[in-house]
Amino acid sequence: MTQRIAKELLWKGLFDGMLATERYLKKSTLDEKLLTLMQHRVSQINGCGYCLDMHHKDAIHLGETELRLHTLPAWKEVPYFTDKERAVLAYAEALTLHADADDVVFEGLKPFFDEKEIAELTLAVAQINSWNRINKAFRTVPGEYQVGQFA
Repeated sequence: MTQRIAKELLWKGLFDGMLATERYLKKSTLDEKLLTLMQHRVSQINGCGYCLDMHHKDAIHLGETELRLHTLPAWKEVPYFTDKERAVLAYAEALTLHADADDVVFEGLKPFFDEKEIAELTLAVAQINSWNRINKAFRTVPGEYQVGQFA
């Protein structure tokens, strides 16, 4: 794989808006470990190698287990994801695969999140989908990411 556009050569300001969104989400009440799990799952669906490398390393750093990360594609069939995690994963998959979530999936979030948190979660799902598409389009090479590199 040959990288199409190197991150180091990107124009100043190109990602300022997305980076501001990342800072906003970091300050939200959403659990960082849960968001990272969601980001890893969306990156699996989208096949983004760079993002998979990043979110795998971040998840492990936050205390996630290899077992859960390896079985994440089968989250509906394995017993070690919580109801809250399942609600987030179902919502993220629906938005990623269909750009919409049916009422059952959306209502599944309400026992765990208030309206503001659901809005922030929606933004987080849209954000990782955007990062996946950018990194896939640029063919960003995975493997060099270090935890906290973009903090």
